[in-house]
Amino acid sequence: QVQLVESGGGLVQAGDSLRLSCVASQGTFKRYTMGWFRQAPGKEREFVAAFSWNGNTYYANSVKGRFTISRDYAKNTVYLEMNSLKPEDSAVYYCAATRRPNPTESPEYDYWGQGTQVTVSS
Repeated sequence: QVQLVESGGGLVQAGDSLRLSCVASQGTFKRYTMGWFRQAPGKEREFVAAFSWNGNTYYANSVKGRFTISRDYAKNTVYLEMNSLKPEDSAVYYCAATRRPNPTESPEYDYWGQGTQVTVSS
């Protein structure tokens, strides 16, 4: 069982930056692909970014060039650095972990955090 706890959300203005953090309880953190997803009101959950267990990174087209995913293995933590935020980035952001092979698909993820709200005002 892996427990994930996100933090770092908040209310910012368009153009601002935020860094989300997700701490994993599991000691075998390095064996998991870690992903970030988001869900806005009335919309389906969508893929944002992932950092695979073997070092590959993946991004949704909508965030490529603005968001960066990274992980600190010593701290069992994955980060999502979000720059040039837009109002359409407003959503609840979820951290997730998987050992399955498709890092951009939410059904592939077995463990989820509780989510952290990001609101970007125009």
